[in-house]
Amino acid sequence: MLPADGRRLFGTDGIRGRANIDLTADLAMAVGRAAGEFIPGGQVLVGRDTRRSGEMLSSALQAGFHSVGIDTTDVGVLPSGGIAFLTSDTRAAMGVVVSASHNPAPDNGIKLLGRNGAKLSDEEEDRIEQRIRRGTPWKVALDDGIGTAFRMAEADDRYLAHLRASMPYTLRGISIVLDCANGSAFRTAPELFRQLKAEVEVFAAEPDGTNINSGCGATHPRYLSERANGRIGFAFDGDADRLIAVDEDGAVANGDVIMAVIARHMKEAGRLKNNIVVSTVMANLGFRRAMERLEIDVIETQVGDRYVLEAMREHKAVLGGEQSGHIILADRASTGDGLLTAVRLLEVMASSGKELRELRKDTITEYPQVLRNVHVADKHKLDDADILWAAVRDAEARLKDEGRILVRASGTESLIRVMVEASSGTEAAAIADELIEISRSQLGPAVEA
Repeated sequence: MLPADGRRLFGTDGIRGRANIDLTADLAMAVGRAAGEFIPGGQVLVGRDTRRSGEMLSSALQAGFHSVGIDTTDVGVLPSGGIAFLTSDTRAAMGVVVSASHNPAPDNGIKLLGRNGAKLSDEEEDRIEQRIRRGTPWKVALDDGIGTAFRMAEADDRYLAHLRASMPYTLRGISIVLDCANGSAFRTAPELFRQLKAEVEVFAAEPDGTNINSGCGATHPRYLSERANGRIGFAFDGDADRLIAVDEDGAVANGDVIMAVIARHMKEAGRLKNNIVVSTVMANLGFRRAMERLEIDVIETQVGDRYVLEAMREHKAVLGGEQSGHIILADRASTGDGLLTAVRLLEVMASSGKELRELRKDTITEYPQVLRNVHVADKHKLDDADILWAAVRDAEARLKDEGRILVRASGTESLIRVMVEASSGTEAAAIADELIEISRSQLGPAVEA
């Protein structure tokens, strides 16, 4: 079903929605047809996460490609970083990730990648959406011109070889605990670190189609923190493009911490091209202060790893990312890859001889931050919520230079996000509560389904 009121089908991370309600097999087939007409020819590489609806949507999507004469290569369940790598490595005309990333199991999504493995631009997505909205007549392939599906049995092995090649050290003697979110990394993440000779304990690696991201994974880091027991831990999300780490004290290290540690190491090694990192408006004030101390320039973008990547290309940066754990290592990948980020973080530890808790202490002091998700009746009315914005300005004036406020609509879910940073957690929480109450008053409470 296409969005009403002229809203874009594609959000900040592709198409998202409730499987079989918002994102139907019919819509998936239409996306395949439109995207198939968009490319001049060649194969399309398709992979997915572990959601029950994934096979249905992947099959419908591939049928759309086949109907307009495009062959597909199905890599099955694979992290999105692996799908991006194989899209580029096989010189496919396009890659497709069927996943709703960190969203709950009833949701699903479709993310289109260019031949280099990076997400399509807004303009390219708009062209495909316009073709979907036009509908019939579609291009019709006939006889031996009809596309067909191929399987890539060696997809896991090729991806793992790529990741291993990026790690110059052995992990022998290092103990790692993994939270695979019952998602697409449930096979590859444990196998990767075992092949690198680490001692590995694995949690949330028994997907049943309905338990992806359920109380585990990158959006629930406490799950891993409670099980790490003095070891470094890595938590992935459903499609494993995010990484949230847990240090040896059990403290959560989000994307800001991970990126700060990697940025410092790269600068000291003379590998931080143009002395730039790219982050989003969500980055903690502590991250900005850390980069100032290191004399590293920060380019800020709106939320969304596609915008981070665009800014990295514009400024020729090799490192960028988001607090949520999307980290782009442009010298090794074209998009976020949680497994690759974990390998890079372990490389920093091995090179420096320091544990993660030492590296974070030496690099970054985070400001207390409160982030709340607020379900409201209509997130699209946020821009016109005058009373709310007046309250935001008043709170900012009280904080002065010792805090920050960000209120924005989610690009992937039906809610708004309220983020407050302050010198104390108590003050941040009080301001957040005030803004949440006003937002619900102005935008209306969420309507029960």
